[in-house]
Amino acid sequence: MTEEKTETDVTKAWQATQDQKSSAKRLRIFAVIAWVIAIGGEIAGIVMLLKGMFDQGNLAILIGLLVGIAVFAIAGSLMWKASNKHDPASKEEKFKFFVQNQLGAIITLIAFLPLLALILMDKDMDPKNKQIAGGVGAVLAVVATLIGVSYNPPSVEQYTEDMNECALQIKGNLPTTACSPEVAEQAQEIARDSEAVAEATRDADNPNGRDIVYWIQPPAGAEKHDSPRVFHLCEDVSPLREKNVVSGSVTEAYAANAGRITKQITMEQNQCGFEVSE
Repeated sequence: MTEEKTETDVTKAWQATQDQKSSAKRLRIFAVIAWVIAIGGEIAGIVMLLKGMFDQGNLAILIGLLVGIAVFAIAGSLMWKASNKHDPASKEEKFKFFVQNQLGAIITLIAFLPLLALILMDKDMDPKNKQIAGGVGAVLAVVATLIGVSYNPPSVEQYTEDMNECALQIKGNLPTTACSPEVAEQAQEIARDSEAVAEATRDADNPNGRDIVYWIQPPAGAEKHDSPRVFHLCEDVSPLREKNVVSGSVTEAYAANAGRITKQITMEQNQCGFEVSE
C-alpha cells in the first residue's frame, strides 16, 4: 500500500460513544412524544370534523389544531435530526438509512394528510371556511414536511472518514478542521495509539519510532463490528507465537479492526529488542 493510500484509507469504523447513544435515545424519546401529540391533534380534528363541529363555524379551533399539529411535528423532526447527529445510521443499510433520516417528513405527512383530505372532501363545511382551512393546512403541511427532511444526513461512513482525517490532523499538528464534536474523541484515541507505538518502537535505526504493528489474522467471515483485536509491537511477542499473523501500519490495523494497542508494552519492548521506555 502506498503512502498516499494509507493517508486516505479509513481506520476502524466510527461508533457512537455511550454518552452519544444516551443523548440520541433521550432526543428520540422526546421526538416520539412530540409526534404522538401531533397525531393526537390530528385524530381530535378528524373526530370533530366527522361530528360536524366545523360545518357552520369554529374555524379558529380548526386552524389552531392545524397549527398545533405543525408545531409538534416540527419539534419532533428537529429533535429526531439532532439525535441522528449523535448516533447516525450506516449507508450500507439503505432502507434503515432512508427511514431513520427521513422519519420526520414521513411522520409529518401522516399527521396532516388524512385530516386535510377530510377537510377538502367535507361537503357540509362552509366553502369559505373549507378554503381557508385547507389552504392554511396545506401550507403548514408543506413547511413542516420540508423541515422534517434531512437534506445532508450524517452517516457512519462520513463520521469514519472525518474521524480518520481528524486523527491525521492531530498527529501532524495541523489545524483540526475535521474534528467535529461527534468524531473528535475517537480520533484522539487513534492519535494516542499511534504516538504510543512510535514511542515504544524507537531505536538507533528508527529514532522517531515505527509505524508498523502486528495482529492475529481475523477468521473468515469476521465483521468490523466484532470486538476489536489487539495489535502488537513485533511478530515475535509471546501472544502471537504459532498464530496466523498479519502486519501493517497503525491505520491498516484499525481498518482490520485491530483497534487497541497491547497493554503489555514493556514486556513486548523486551521481547522485540526495543529500548524500554523510562
